[in-house]
Amino acid sequence: MRNRNKELKIKVCGMRDADNIRQLMTLPVDYIGFIFYAKSARFVSGKPEVSIPSSFKKVGVFVNSSKEEIQTKIQEFDLQVVQLHGDESPEFCQEIKDLGIETFKAFGIDEEFDWESIAPYDGKVDYFLFDTKSKQYGGTGQTFNWEKLQDYPYQTPYWLSGGISLENIEDAASFEDNRLYGLDLNSKFEIEPALKIIQSLTQAISIIK
Repeated sequence: MRNRNKELKIKVCGMRDADNIRQLMTLPVDYIGFIFYAKSARFVSGKPEVSIPSSFKKVGVFVNSSKEEIQTKIQEFDLQVVQLHGDESPEFCQEIKDLGIETFKAFGIDEEFDWESIAPYDGKVDYFLFDTKSKQYGGTGQTFNWEKLQDYPYQTPYWLSGGISLENIEDAASFEDNRLYGLDLNSKFEIEPALKIIQSLTQAISIIK
């Protein structure tokens, strides 16, 4: 059961536009995500010209990148968090965590998902991120059956991702699990890829809070 006094963290991922980031920073979000996967529609090729205060944690999303590439982006973007969204091994995840940076590992969930498959990662990252399973790396904009999380057997806290929208965010925010750490908001709050609708995010955050 989730402690209702434990406030969920909010991550808005897939940011790129400097003005849009400035607008986002007027809202009480905790994490701002940048995607460094070239095949993503939200790929960030250069650093946006905007100063982001330390009150926001900057997340870099990577898919099967080398440790060297990740370290370069940590320096360039002053990242506080690395989210691994590919086929990274438990050992690689540990290497990234050992850099002293907060580390997430994403997994795609479907009805056939076997929780034992992520056992080797337990304790090697700070958080898991559970998204909807897809043939492609990255988000789908679709939800998975959240009841599947009732069978989650580990203590590593996790983020809930995949198709969270104004229509279902109340259900997401009220999901009863003390290990649920935060909600990842992205494609359902966009005008176009990497451009967020601030008014919709404001509504969503008011529901979560």
